[in-house]
Amino acid sequence: MSMRARFGDWWRRLERGHELLFVARWRQGLRREARRQDDTLRALLLLESLGVDNPVAYETLDVVPYLVADFHAWHQRMGRDEFGDAGVCC
Repeated sequence: MSMRARFGDWWRRLERGHELLFVARWRQGLRREARRQDDTLRALLLLESLGVDNPVAYETLDVVPYLVADFHAWHQRMGRDEFGDAGVCC
């Protein structure tokens, strides 16, 4: 086995150990917090699109195209089976 292959195996074991020690314990909490932050950002963007003043409008304008793809999953999580007029989402 070459030195490069041994190093690759060692590195994978190190990554797995790091995963088990530092990440796995808090994964659910981290995901919950990330989802909460995503939901807050989407709500701000939605309010902005409805004409409600957004205190962070300038900073969020650039991220609108990235959020369009997962808007459907968001509004379903918020309890709405359909959202808006035909063509908006569903």
